[in-house]
Amino acid sequence: MTSDTITAQAAGTWNLGDLPVSRIGLGAMRLTGSAAFHLGTPSDRRRSIAVLHKAIELGVNHIDTAAFYFSSLRSANELINSALSPYADDLVIATKVGPYRDNHGEWGTSARPDQLRGHVEENLRQLGRDHLDVVYLRRMRQDSIAEHFGALAELRETGLIRHLGISAVEPRHLAEAQAIAPVVCVQNPYGIAFADPATDELLRLCGEQGIAFVPFYAVAGEGRDQGSADSHEQEVLAVARAHGASPAHVRIAWTLQQGPHVLAIPGTGNPDHLVENVAAGALRLTEDEMERLNTLRRKAG
Repeated sequence: MTSDTITAQAAGTWNLGDLPVSRIGLGAMRLTGSAAFHLGTPSDRRRSIAVLHKAIELGVNHIDTAAFYFSSLRSANELINSALSPYADDLVIATKVGPYRDNHGEWGTSARPDQLRGHVEENLRQLGRDHLDVVYLRRMRQDSIAEHFGALAELRETGLIRHLGISAVEPRHLAEAQAIAPVVCVQNPYGIAFADPATDELLRLCGEQGIAFVPFYAVAGEGRDQGSADSHEQEVLAVARAHGASPAHVRIAWTLQQGPHVLAIPGTGNPDHLVENVAAGALRLTEDEMERLNTLRRKAG
């Protein structure tokens, strides 16, 4: 079996509320350029469109995006709309609100609760939809998320949003949000290259409550917005060699093996890399390999 024949179904499925998704999806941030936001160089439009078409061909039905994912020439939401509209019934598009970038790409003040409807409507306009499947509230360092999350819960009641998630949060924020409206997913940075006890606790709580945990930077690691780092720890390289895989595949497989409720959303603007990322959903690491990588992560923390 080659990478081209492995589909997203190899990773299994999970439900975001009542929406079943493949556990390996696509992060849209890298569709816009060689690095996130204003970093790097803008992408080739045809190649980004090809990535989206290939994702659907491989059974990916979960795309993670945001209105603030754009470079000087490309908008992730516009690319998704152009490539995939009219949307398949089983395609789940998750977006994030809270952060704000102006037309020049500069970061502005994060949204007040009364401004979140405008963020939601901008995503609706860009994606060409009458509702959003999943909307994350991306916490922007505020101590309490109750007022912001409550504003999104009101939009959920109107039908503009189907399901709610939270991002960049601590365990107390999950409890705070759950007291207002159901949370179907939590998105935090998480990976082999860095450890955070609060996020580890969130991972556990999500598993207990049947909530999807959707890590970002799982492959990029310390590279963060710049993309995957060129250097890889010797332990990751050794495991990769044992499976004839790449370090990125090992990181994706390790992520998925943290629990059946854990989803992966590796981003890429390269159709070949997409095929390889999806194929990583079929990679199964041994208990010894998982412990070896877990030990590496504990050292990183």
